[in-house]
Amino acid sequence: MDLKQIEYFVRVAELGSFTRASIVLDIAQPALSRQIRQLEVELRQTLLLRNGRGVTLTEAGKLLLEHGRGVLHQVERAKEELGRVRGALAGKVALGLPPSLSRVLSVPLSRAFRTRLPQASLAIREGLSANMLEALRNGRLDIALLYNPVPSSDIDITPLCDEALYLVELADGDAAPGAVSLAELAAKPLVIPSQPHAIRMLVESQLGAQGLRPTIALEIDSVPAILELVADGAGCAVLSRLAVSTSDKAARLRLRPIGEPGLVSRLALAVSSHRPSTLTQQAMQELVREMVPPIVTGKVLPAA
Repeated sequence: MDLKQIEYFVRVAELGSFTRASIVLDIAQPALSRQIRQLEVELRQTLLLRNGRGVTLTEAGKLLLEHGRGVLHQVERAKEELGRVRGALAGKVALGLPPSLSRVLSVPLSRAFRTRLPQASLAIREGLSANMLEALRNGRLDIALLYNPVPSSDIDITPLCDEALYLVELADGDAAPGAVSLAELAAKPLVIPSQPHAIRMLVESQLGAQGLRPTIALEIDSVPAILELVADGAGCAVLSRLAVSTSDKAARLRLRPIGEPGLVSRLALAVSSHRPSTLTQQAMQELVREMVPPIVTGKVLPAA
């Protein structure tokens, strides 16, 4: 048994598929299958049950997955400790950001990361909350920023800040009207993401609590595209001030507060509860906790 075989097994087990694992690991699927089979022969245990939908773990496989994750983590920690002897951490971090925040956070976070951890490497990936949760579970992401995450036994969640949501509509040149009630919001034609996007779920749950349902004009998951459509007169949107302020359509739009009880989206930092964070990942988490809340809440301007 060698480290490569353990890494291959863990990745196949987490992704539930030889095909997906071969793509992620950049190894031919027959070669990957041979490595796993050699591991099973050496251990004299069947680790994976192959089926038409992918693979499932046997009891032996579940046990090896738990130990394998620990082994790989210890190897990564050893590399980091050796890196510290040279004077700096040199690990890797994969960070997931929501599309609405990627544009404003990617530059300041990457700059701060290079300053604080010059020998480490950072990968920033953009995605919707449901996709990022799955990526945390299968190891493709180490850290993710999620809106309104549902508590889960396999994900550790740390709230970062609350972000007010506004009704976004086309500015018509008149004086900006006041706040809009939830009943008025329900009657507005909304250009809104599809389920299970965090904003869509929040809007539906808050309106549902008042016995109301949203009026859906268009469903689209891209925030820039939503703002383009609102600016074109296709309807209204429910978004944060930050999401609108970073758009080149901001001058053509106006924001109206949503009256009591209002709509507030909670941003949280999420990591896998099954995979201990390395020193480099812990340093990145601290960086996120320091930098993200002031930018999201408008207390500081994001770096250009």
